Amino acid sequence: MSLEDKLTAWTKPSSDTEQDKQDRTERMICQAIDSHVAFNNCSLKVYAKGSYANNTNVRSDSDVDIAVEYTDVQYWEESEKGNYPPSEPYEGIWTPAKLRAELLAAMNAKFPGQVDSSGSTAIQINSNSARVDADVVPCFSYRYYMKYESRDGTKIFKTDGSSIVNYPAQQLENGKAKNTRTGYAYKKGARLLKRIENAMAEDGTFRELPSFFMECLAYNCPDDAFAHPTWTECLRAMLFHIWDNLQGDEPTSGRWMEVNECFFLFNSNQKWTRSDGREFAKAAWNYFGFK
Repeated sequence: MSLEDKLTAWTKPSSDTEQDKQDRTERMICQAIDSHVAFNNCSLKVYAKGSYANNTNVRSDSDVDIAVEYTDVQYWEESEKGNYPPSEPYEGIWTPAKLRAELLAAMNAKFPGQVDSSGSTAIQINSNSARVDADVVPCFSYRYYMKYESRDGTKIFKTDGSSIVNYPAQQLENGKAKNTRTGYAYKKGARLLKRIENAMAEDGTFRELPSFFMECLAYNCPDDAFAHPTWTECLRAMLFHIWDNLQGDEPTSGRWMEVNECFFLFNSNQKWTRSDGREFAKAAWNYFGFK
């Protein structure tokens, strides 16, 4: 197999069999929630997020992320304090602990012996021959007020009392827009970087890095990097752009963003650094023997 044939194969999505398993996993989780009596008359929005929803997942990272968002309560923050009146203290029964406990009960009823609740954020459903691993994430509606606009997302409460904010709708929208602008090549390029990272980690060529980081690196490549006639040329353009633009310290302007464009890609809270991206690009360049 030529290098071009290999790279082209690595741009493809999950196989039909794997996709069926992913879809089945999502359906079974929705069924578990629908049949849980405690959720009767409860305002929940259940939806896929992450690489599965964005169609950038690959065989080695084929788990399904499902958000279970309680929408009757909205948490909020503001960029400039005092512009919005304080919200009333929430006195309902659907606290973060209550939502997590009921979701755990629903999952245990549907997947007995297959549920792992040891994580601080998600409830994990282990895979079997008919479905893939899944993370079920309890969360609440969230709004961030800026000076002239607001941004809707979700607030996730960890078991240790801390919380994080996600913007899955923005990730989905921005990924679709870039994919359209690049003639449907961006998501293929994201899958390609993920498979390269998986291959290098598996054979010990380079350390393992998060799948979402690979997706963000592809997102921050210019649209014309995906316009070359072959995937060999596209990959060279992507890797050179990543390596060249991640030299030095984080700049004060023109900073790279996550796909959601709500968070900077590099900050003190991330699980990766600029050097991770730069060194990944160099390792991948050498992995394929590019000159």
